[in-house]
Amino acid sequence: MTDPRSPASDERLTPSGIPVAPVYRPVAGPVPPSLGEPGAFPFTRGVQPSMYRGRFWTMRQYAGFGTAQETNARFKLLLEAGQTGLSTAFDLPTQMGLDSDSPRSLGEVGRVGVAIDTVEDLHLLLDGIPLDKVSTSMTINATAAVLLAMYVVVAEERGIPRGKLSGTIQNDILKEYIARGTYVYPPEPSLALIAETFRFCAEEVPSFNPISISGYHIREAGATAVQELAFTFANALEYVQRAIDAGLAVDAFAPRLSFFFACHNDLFEEVAKFRAARRIWATLMRARYGANDASCKLRFHTQTGGVTLQAQQPLNNIVRVAVQTLAATLGGTQSLHTNGYDEALALPTAEAATLALRTQQVVAYESGVAQTVDPLAGSYYVEALTDEVEKRALELLAQVEALGGSSAAIEASFFQEEIGRSAYEYQLSVESGATVLVGVNKFGDGVAPPIIKAPDFASLEQGQRARLAAVRAKRDAGAVTRALDAIRAAAPAYARPGAERLPLMPLVIDAVRARATVGEISDVLRDVWGEYRPG
Repeated sequence: MTDPRSPASDERLTPSGIPVAPVYRPVAGPVPPSLGEPGAFPFTRGVQPSMYRGRFWTMRQYAGFGTAQETNARFKLLLEAGQTGLSTAFDLPTQMGLDSDSPRSLGEVGRVGVAIDTVEDLHLLLDGIPLDKVSTSMTINATAAVLLAMYVVVAEERGIPRGKLSGTIQNDILKEYIARGTYVYPPEPSLALIAETFRFCAEEVPSFNPISISGYHIREAGATAVQELAFTFANALEYVQRAIDAGLAVDAFAPRLSFFFACHNDLFEEVAKFRAARRIWATLMRARYGANDASCKLRFHTQTGGVTLQAQQPLNNIVRVAVQTLAATLGGTQSLHTNGYDEALALPTAEAATLALRTQQVVAYESGVAQTVDPLAGSYYVEALTDEVEKRALELLAQVEALGGSSAAIEASFFQEEIGRSAYEYQLSVESGATVLVGVNKFGDGVAPPIIKAPDFASLEQGQRARLAAVRAKRDAGAVTRALDAIRAAAPAYARPGAERLPLMPLVIDAVRARATVGEISDVLRDVWGEYRPG
């Protein structure tokens, strides 16, 4: 989104008429190599030379609840309000590879995201949305390959070429074992399937990010900012190595890797975290893999901190989100979701979702953040924090690698124990009053949080099951069986390291096209690969 106030000369002025330069450098002496120039290695100052002077970050609000039709209406509301990208939340059954009529789905359909059983649901979800013009992010992991296949089929059935699609699937299974829990299959076939999505996107959907390597959920589980970076990059290096081991050239897939970070309330540490993150990733990729500049760029989406939202005095959350928005944009994010102030109480209301988007728009158009690149560069405090976050994150990353990398560290419960310790220490700090939460442990008013009416989930679930039954009744059962059998025949090789493998994504697309369900495809893979059970 280009700032419409900018004159043709691209001259920028403060409200007092003071000119603002595109970028600021030391008054005397050379720019330190660790700082560099915006858009150049090691990208400390940003991945684009002009950053927000050329284009604002993508305002990508996360939405998904109930049925596909309801979520589609929220998408359209946000797009009309000025949102520039979609972000989709899926319900737990969809995330866990279960259909809405599974006994295990009872009471969970549509509760924490939209229910998607077949490609017909995705058609409804994306109805009226130009997929060749709007990018879509999907927060989905164990079943990411199936949802990507559905997205491709929706576009295909609308006559939109794959090359025109843009978006992201989260597809980050390692952090599910660490911090979130929506895993299905064991690590080995899960990682092999992720490498297959890397191959497919590089060859067939080149503008789609095949993974969003997530520190967000690690942070939500209680990690510090330093742990968020170290553990995210440990996971990222495992994905890169798996893809290389599968025969992919690093520069063929790494430019489409994306990342997802949280943003919390300490404005300066968060800015330093983002600046350090870019430098860490660029240095790792260049030193270890000889990657080119495109592969060294850390492109990331940010979401304001869900765990920072409080049920008490919920309007205070508006201020928290504004501070976090400033931190994310001062830190140079490429994409941002701002939380609704009422999310500690219920699914965000339309009013709260719109206000969250308006928060981004006020910061973009009114705060001056976008006037120059990396505005806090050169601050003694911010530069010292950036260096210290980088140092501590690399030290912690070295501990993970000494254990044998992410997969081995997960098996040893290293991540889980470290995060659990940090979460416990933080909670003790809150309870002692050393960490102040306004309206919670200081400046409370004794007023009970408001009650927000919940949707009728029982009725919603009944309707979703009926739609699923209608699709099953109309489809060609023989075609579904043949498509599922093809997946069953190809899947075993994905559980054997080093085995020769047939491409799986085309087979999943065939099954989706035949109207096989998320649960049916996932059940085939469960039968072949088994289910992961943590030790």
